[in-house]
Amino acid sequence: MSDPARTADHPEAPPVAHRHAVLPILLSLGVVALAAVVVVAFAVAGPEAADGHRADVATEQGAATAPPWPAPEGRPTLEDRAAGAGLEDVWGRDLAMHDHTHVTVTVDGEPVTVPGNVGHDEDTRFAAEIHTHDTSGIVHVESPTDETFTLGQFFSEWGVALDEDHVGSLGGTAEQELTVWVGGKVHHGDPADIVLEDLVDVDLVLAPEGSLATPPAPFEWPANYR
Repeated sequence: MSDPARTADHPEAPPVAHRHAVLPILLSLGVVALAAVVVVAFAVAGPEAADGHRADVATEQGAATAPPWPAPEGRPTLEDRAAGAGLEDVWGRDLAMHDHTHVTVTVDGEPVTVPGNVGHDEDTRFAAEIHTHDTSGIVHVESPTDETFTLGQFFSEWGVALDEDHVGSLGGTAEQELTVWVGGKVHHGDPADIVLEDLVDVDLVLAPEGSLATPPAPFEWPANYR
């Protein structure tokens, strides 16, 4: 029976005379390897590793296109969109939070459909922390941990660009100025940063500059959501 310390999987240790020369090299390689692991771990975990929240992840995958904006189709696409928004599949897991936010988009007085099954697929049993079931505009926020989730993450998962002046390809012109309301009050700043809170309306309205833009009537929440 051969000595395992001398097999291909366990090469013989270097002679004593050479160990002091080898040691600094090994230490240097160890430092480089450790640094690489740290960089990779941060890239994978993102800001969550620093503060326990994933709402600060970059949400740049939304397309600057005009409506209608369909829901992503197919589990691979759902998983990719969710991951890009800092989300993951939580289907069947115990929940620490289960909130609902109502989201609307209105363009020149006409509502744009927020589709069902954004971040959700019952057939393959997939549900990201942020998802929709239908076209009611109700956005479900369900997580095994108590975290902060944002409108930007939802739009990124949906695949629609969102910033301070634009929704998709709309906005940023005198003909289409974006105004945002949260809970009936005008929101100033980037709407992507809006935190999704329970039973709160978030309304994005695109209308000609200088016109009297108004949000839709407050959403009437079904009794089972209260």
